[in-house]
Amino acid sequence: MPAHLLQDHISSSYTTTTTITAPPSRVPQNGGDKLETTPLYLEEDIRPDIKDDIYNPTYKDKEGPSPKVEYVWRNIILMSLLHLGALNGITLIPTCNLYTWLWGVFYYFISALGITAGAHRLWTRLPLWLFLVIANTMAFQNDVYEWARDHRAHHKFSETHKGSALDLSDLEAEKLVMFQRRYYKPGLLLMCFILPTLVPWCFWGETFQNSVFVATFLRYAVVLNATWLVNSAAHLFGYRPYDKNISLRENILVSLGAVGESHSFPYDCSASEYRWHINFTTFFIDCMAALGLAYDQKKVSKAAILARIKRTGEGNYKSGGVWGPSGSFFKSQPGRGFNVCLLSTE
Repeated sequence: MPAHLLQDHISSSYTTTTTITAPPSRVPQNGGDKLETTPLYLEEDIRPDIKDDIYNPTYKDKEGPSPKVEYVWRNIILMSLLHLGALNGITLIPTCNLYTWLWGVFYYFISALGITAGAHRLWTRLPLWLFLVIANTMAFQNDVYEWARDHRAHHKFSETHKGSALDLSDLEAEKLVMFQRRYYKPGLLLMCFILPTLVPWCFWGETFQNSVFVATFLRYAVVLNATWLVNSAAHLFGYRPYDKNISLRENILVSLGAVGESHSFPYDCSASEYRWHINFTTFFIDCMAALGLAYDQKKVSKAAILARIKRTGEGNYKSGGVWGPSGSFFKSQPGRGFNVCLLSTE
């Protein structure tokens, strides 16, 4: 079945999708009333508990010295060793068994799903929840509780130094999340380092050196850097069709590497502004929803998205690309139309 027909079939099979629309409002025009669509992030928007996310053009951080830079030497040393091992892994790729290479790619996608579909956006039934918690442990980017806590603060106080005590009672009530947090260190050693090393070595006779440096160190370093690009390249290169007031940009290459990335609509559960051909996370969760394993999907309507584009976009929605508003090979995709679910930014 063609991809677009499969997507329509899966989308039509959802039974618990919540569509978030921009409510209508009347504004006077030439002595009369004209019905308009209220853009997102206004007072009438969606839920009262997300009003802190409303963009306030008058807000400024309190003046004062920037926070003191502190070097965490333990992390600097460990990350340096990891990347040195990854560089060595690159040189060993030609000597690897094909199965080792495929195993590394498979592990990369599963661990990435543990972040994008797991800690980032998740509301599923137990079998899928368990799978995503395991995948999150494979990724070794902090446990679900810590990742979701930091990401909620990130969306609530994006691009400021401001922090606040957040309500994490929903995470604390999840036994599986707290179990993972309690046993995270032995879990990550097993799932991120020991298992990906032992499988190639034991099952198809790969050398121990290749198993360590290619399937483990190189794979883990690539996953980390794909995630880190969301907080670096995606703030420097790309276009801003939805909100020109924030530095984060739409960048197809970053979305590809992170297997799905979005920012402008944190309560819309799509894991990317793009469609399935460059958005593996949304494809995965759409399929899980069709199978009944993911539920309580939320999405923003196309009318509300277009209102948002008109109000705060930088005017390059239809012609924008990876590097800027013009002259790019990559084009944005109108509308989102995805249904997935939300954990970390509620």
